[in-house]
Amino acid sequence: MSFRATVLTLFPEMFPGPLGVSLAGKALAAGIWSLEAVDIRDYATDRHRSVDDTPAGGGPGMVMRADVLASAIDVASPAGDERPRLLMSPRGTPLTQARVRGLAAGPGVVIVCGRFEGVDERVIAARGLEEVSIGDYVLSGGEPAAIVVLDAVVRLLPGVMGEALSGEDESFEVGLLEHPHYTRPRVFEGCEIPEILLSGDHGAIARWRRAEAEWATAERRPDLLARRDAKQKKTK
Repeated sequence: MSFRATVLTLFPEMFPGPLGVSLAGKALAAGIWSLEAVDIRDYATDRHRSVDDTPAGGGPGMVMRADVLASAIDVASPAGDERPRLLMSPRGTPLTQARVRGLAAGPGVVIVCGRFEGVDERVIAARGLEEVSIGDYVLSGGEPAAIVVLDAVVRLLPGVMGEALSGEDESFEVGLLEHPHYTRPRVFEGCEIPEILLSGDHGAIARWRRAEAEWATAERRPDLLARRDAKQKKTK
């Protein structure tokens, strides 16, 4: 059975978007995964197809209504659907490579794309939505974030990447940023490929790459090293 993705959105025309090209697009065409975009407005009950209302307690902006969104979720993900339900939200738990791997190992995912000031808290609790963030910034809506999540997940599905081992050394897979890469020409604007990479000594190359990854992580993302070290202490 293929990996099934359902996206609930006010802008279904945004999908598949970038997911329809490159690796994800080829996998979609091959049936390795499927994508359904559900228009939340189809579940509105008034002639204006209203999906939002003013925030209780006052304040700027609008809030997505619990009743309309709940109806959309119930149809898109009925009882017995084992797929996790994600709500793309700037206040959510940061997305990690470990969570991406977990999603890729499952039957699929249901993603709710928020808009306006946010989503009524009651539907988040009532429908068991897991709030997920892709970074400490605010987007105009959850759709770009949903595309990011799906792109990260789909590339890990069996049969999507051309070489099974090609993802193992990538950033975040082992708690480190990726080492530098080089290819032809050997000399570019006076800069040469590091001699060690041309030595043919695979052991020495592996050690060099590990050292470069450690350096890059310490320089740019020391939080990753701290997290890895803390995890290693717990396992001892």
